[in-house]
Parts: sequence; C-alpha cells; structure tokens
Amino acid sequence: MKLKKQVTVCGAAIFCVAVFSLYLMLDRVQHDPTRHQSGGNFPRSQISVLQNRIEQLEQLLEENHEIISHIKDSVLELTAHTEGQPALPHHTPNGSWVLPPESRPSFLSVSPQDCQFALGGKGQSPDLQMMAVYSLLPFDNQDGGVWKQGFDITYEPNEWDMEPLQVFVVPHSHNDPGWIKTFDKYYYDQTQHILNSMVLKMQEDPRRRFIWSEISFFSKWWDNISAQKRAAVRRLVGNGQLEMVTGGWVMPDEANSHYFAMIDQLIEGHQWLEKNIGVTPRSGWAVDPFGYSSTMPYLLKRSNLTGMLIQRVHYAIKKHFAATQNLEFMWRQTWDPDASTDIFCHMMPFYSYDVPHTCGPDPKICCQFDFKRLPGGRINCPWKVPPRAITDANVAERAQLLLDQYRKKSKLYRSKVLLVPLGDDFRYDKPQEWDAQFLNYQRIFDFLNSQPNLHVQAQFGTLSDYFDALYKKVGIVPGMR
Repeated sequence: MKLKKQVTVCGAAIFCVAVFSLYLMLDRVQHDPTRHQSGGNFPRSQISVLQNRIEQLEQLLEENHEIISHIKDSVLELTAHTEGQPALPHHTPNGSWVLPPESRPSFLSVSPQDCQFALGGKGQSPDLQMMAVYSLLPFDNQDGGVWKQGFDITYEPNEWDMEPLQVFVVPHSHNDPGWIKTFDKYYYDQTQHILNSMVLKMQEDPRRRFIWSEISFFSKWWDNISAQKRAAVRRLVGNGQLEMVTGGWVMPDEANSHYFAMIDQLIEGHQWLEKNIGVTPRSGWAVDPFGYSSTMPYLLKRSNLTGMLIQRVHYAIKKHFAATQNLEFMWRQTWDPDASTDIFCHMMPFYSYDVPHTCGPDPKICCQFDFKRLPGGRINCPWKVPPRAITDANVAERAQLLLDQYRKKSKLYRSKVLLVPLGDDFRYDKPQEWDAQFLNYQRIFDFLNSQPNLHVQAQFGTLSDYFDALYKKVGIVPGMR
C-alpha cells in the first residue's frame, strides 16, 4: 500500500511539471514584446519554433505516461507476489523486465541454541549472583596482615596426608601490544628475544612448560624465523610444552569494548593459529584487562574453550570469594536457565600476577623465589630480602618455606590442585632469566617430590595441564559442570 501511494505521488508530480512547463511557454509567447510591436502578425519562423516546442511537450507527456504505466505494472506484480505468487524475474505486458524484491521473513525467530532464555525461566538457579554479592560487601579496606587486602591463613600439617597437594607452576610472559612503548619497539627490544630464547631453552628439558597469549606479537615473530625454528615450535606445541592460551590477536580490554571488536580479534588469532600451527586454544588467560565483561566468557565458551582465568578483580570481591572458597566457579550468563553457557573460571586471589603475588599470601616470601631478582641483577625485592640460588645446602629450608606458601594459597580453593603462575610483563627476555628460573625451581621440585612425608607433587605446567588435573581429580570431563 505504501508503494502504491509513492507511485501515485510520483506520477502526479511528473504530470504537474509537464503542464506547468507548457503553461510557461505559452505565457511567454503571449507576452512577447515583438508580438505587440508587430501588431499581432507572427513571423513564420516564430510560429515554426512554437509548433516544434508543442510537439516536444506532447512527446514528453507521452513518455511520462509510459513510465507511469510501467510503475503501475510493477506495483501489480509486487502485490501478486506478496499474496503468495512465486517471485521470479518476468516481462510486463509492455515488454519491460521486472526483478522480484529480496525475500525477507516477516518476523525473526530465536534459535534455542543461541538464546536459551527463549525457552523460558526453567532450570537451575546460580549458587552465586554477583548483584547480590555487591549488596553484601562493605568495600572497606581493612589491613589483613601480610596479605594486606585479605586475611590470615592457617592450616593443619596433616591435611594433605591422605591426598597430596598437586602444584602446577606456570611460566608466562605478558606482552602488551601497546603500553609505554610502541608495538614495534616492544617487539624489537624484548618480545623477539623472549620467543627466540623460548625455542632454545624449552628444548633443553622436556619437563619445562610455557604459555603464550598475544598472537599479534607471535605472528610478527613467525614471519621472521626459519623453517627449522617453525618446526621446533610445532613440536613444542605438539608435545604439550608450549600452550597458546586464549589465542586472541591481543589480550583485549573487556569492560568498555564492543563485542564486535572482541570477536574480531579472536577470529584473527584463532585463524592464524589454525593456519600456521594447526592448533585450537583450549583455555583462556586474562591477567591484565582492567575489568571483566560477562561477554568474554560467553565468546570463549562458543569458541570451544573449556576453562578460563581472570586476575584484575576488586580486592573486596577476591577476599569474599576466598573466604567462601568460591574463587573457582562455573561462569554463567544471567539470561541462561539451563547452564548451556557455563565455562569454568579460575580467579587469582592476590594483588597482581607478578611473582611476589602468586606463590602465596606473603609477597615478602614469594619475592624470594623470583630468581630474576637474584643479587647483581637490575631489579630487586622491595621487601629488602633477596632471593638465594638453590643449592644442596639450602634446598631443604628453601623448599619448605615455599611449600608453606603453596599450602596457604591452596586453602582458598576447594581442591588440592594448585595453580602458581611464574612471570610478569615482558619476562624471560634474557637467556639468563630462563636459566635462573627453570634451574632453581627444578631443584626445588626434585627435593619436594623426593620427600614422601611432605605430601606434595610439584612440577612445571601449562594452564590446561592445571585444568585437566583439576577435572581429573573431581572426576568429570573438562568443560562440564
């Protein structure tokens, strides 16, 4: 009906323009000064010109009539199609072609696979609702002791007698594609050296592990290495020593990012990994976004990841979740009634993802096990107690001091499987750090694992190694509740 009105108005406008043009021409002739001067006698030349113009106007009116007829025919055909006739290209009676409009549904259907809320409000209710948690917390800043933003942690020495503590130390290096330096400046100053050393140092001991997340840097490095080094990387990925976590082009901001950009950078990174290394990420790693969106776990779940990790959460929420042993949970969308969007999430409990804040609640002790800070290096511990290289003479004392932190941290979680990240921004950019971290930690692991009375099994691991061990301990398939 709307189209018919438009056609009518258009035709009327054309007709009016033609008539008005004819009127102006006749009026001009009527008021021609030469006509008055000649006493009403027209020269033959002027009469001939006027006749030609009248003929042109008649031709124009005829063409306009044909155009209006064509439009009417099209309207009739469109009306017939909307009443159920097949929409195919066809000839009108006057010989013109009419193309059918694009077929569009009159309504949009909701796919239950994508939008479970379309099925109604049935199903399980969540154990924790963040809006309710916000209303419970005072968001105060009480001094928690060595764990400034937490509380004192205690345990009984025999708690692990029946089930030993399983520790996964996960070496990592967070490389910001943009922060203080430009992307290229970071790459040439540090990132390329991190990745070059990674290939060499990881091959020295099959027990070593490393994770990487920023594919933008990895892609640039890949374009500049030899075929032999590429093959070595594929072997490291294949045997589980190197894991690509999340697999995005960057580690994106989430709190203020549009979902289109979040999806776009995931697609870019995942397609690059599939094309060049033949791997699909399994676990998400997000230690540095300033704020987290519920959109990201949904996207990771739809990308077939089975677990994820987050870090920069308000200390009051961390403290509350730690006190109730809810730092690991299945993250569900608020609109999901039947757990189809659930993805396992590990929340780190302490202030930061650097070494002083990852082994346990006391950063003064944890910093002593960041072996990049050994005396003589460029950085040291702010707590004025430096690390010491591990030797046969001190390994027992140092290992038990570190184990105490591991045990205290494990009390914040429900399982006896513990994740301990080992890294920071642009770490492992010097071969010396690779040696210092891996050699000293391996000596500690060897000692701990040789002492049955300590009831602990410690090793290097990837993020997925940790998630797999946790699910195995619980007895369920990765990614399931």
